[in-house]
Amino acid sequence: MSGTTLVLLLALAGGIFATGFFGLLARRAILFQLISLEMMLAGPALAFLAGGAFHGSQQGQAMFILVIILAAAEVALGLALYLALRRGADVEDSDTIAGLKH
Repeated sequence: MSGTTLVLLLALAGGIFATGFFGLLARRAILFQLISLEMMLAGPALAFLAGGAFHGSQQGQAMFILVIILAAAEVALGLALYLALRRGADVEDSDTIAGLKH
């Protein structure tokens, strides 16, 4: 892999991360925020793969697997919290969570 390919892949990874960050800040719906968090995790995962391929080591792939495991745990926890909020208080967006008092 050449240096220009690495730079292009890292720029793509940064763009994916920035798009996810913007989606996290712009959206109020919890499900869209979870999708944005997944995009934010996909950016560094691509960067780890690109860095590992550039240096010719397996460590980039190992970090990619760890990021995928982290993303799966985040989805499971996020969806469980969303379902609990949806059933208990009929909440769909994150702004109304702050106004809940029990």
